[in-house]
Amino acid sequence: MISCTKMLDWGDFLARPEIEPPADDTLKRLHQTPVLVVGAGGSIGSALAMRLAALEPPRLVLLDASESNLYTLQRQWDEAGVDVPTEFWLGSVGDRALLEDIFAQRSPKLVFHAGAFKHVPLLEDQPLAAIENNVFGTLTLVEAAAGARVILLSTDKAVAPASIMGATKRIAEQIVLSAGGTALRLGNVLASRGSVVEVFARQIATGGPLSVTGAAVSRYFVTLDEAVNMLLFAALEAEPPVLLAPALPAAHRITDLASFMIRELAPDRSISVCFTGLRAGDKEAEQFLSRAETAGPAPAKGMISIASPALANDKLRTALARLRMALDARDVMEALRHLQALVPEYRPSQTLLSLAAERSARVTA
Repeated sequence: MISCTKMLDWGDFLARPEIEPPADDTLKRLHQTPVLVVGAGGSIGSALAMRLAALEPPRLVLLDASESNLYTLQRQWDEAGVDVPTEFWLGSVGDRALLEDIFAQRSPKLVFHAGAFKHVPLLEDQPLAAIENNVFGTLTLVEAAAGARVILLSTDKAVAPASIMGATKRIAEQIVLSAGGTALRLGNVLASRGSVVEVFARQIATGGPLSVTGAAVSRYFVTLDEAVNMLLFAALEAEPPVLLAPALPAAHRITDLASFMIRELAPDRSISVCFTGLRAGDKEAEQFLSRAETAGPAPAKGMISIASPALANDKLRTALARLRMALDARDVMEALRHLQALVPEYRPSQTLLSLAAERSARVTA
């Protein structure tokens, strides 16, 4: 995270009540629970791991596929003097043998899955990698975690998805929910690694302009602390399977975020904003509920539960097997067809359709 963003008071920008953490007496339920965090080296994963350490569980297992992120997390752990039995494992969520080893040796009972690929434009060019990691990595984790509770970190981009990232996360939701787990849809997390906040901070530091996709583009935002608070609430939810989301009053326009950051970080400079247009997979606005879903109350203040239609387990497994065959054949067009069978509201971008057609032409030539 760029250091200057730590100065920002996100409460001023969000202009709403903060989603507060669970009460201490409630959190005591996690004290004796061995925990695995997948994607522990990312912004949310590392913040969650540090919060969990304060609860003094009997064991923390922290898994990440990025050597650099895991090394950074180890150093943070040492500098903070964390006194909790902790193991750092380097590897992918799709590595079945590794996961089976972790569960056989360490028996985690609670699993937080924050190991998805998330960058929308990049994944539009890498659709098979998105499917492999986000769909089949989740499936591998759920199968290895039999008997443990899985909490999936999902996204509002899973609703009526326009990107392959969103479509794969919607399938991941279905996989986790069908196994009796919990999924939490979040919006954009302010100042997380690779977020628009970091982009704007760098652009302000060099005098601008700030690149915004469009004047009307809006997103839901939560802080990193709020994201961790909601994951803890999700872990304490008494009756899984359940799909949760924050109950946010309104989305914020990206132009308002740009103006806020210019005003706070460069009050004496004139920095402009330029509009670049929506990228492949982008939507003008996101939402937490599809037309087929309904919101209900959640135990935590500031959150909702979501009743969402789901495929029967046997149909889900059959559809996933067909998607696996297309993935193994490296057939992007066929994979998209099976993605849409699993997520009928998914509308692939023209960029992705062109890529799929190009690769199909190479195969048949």
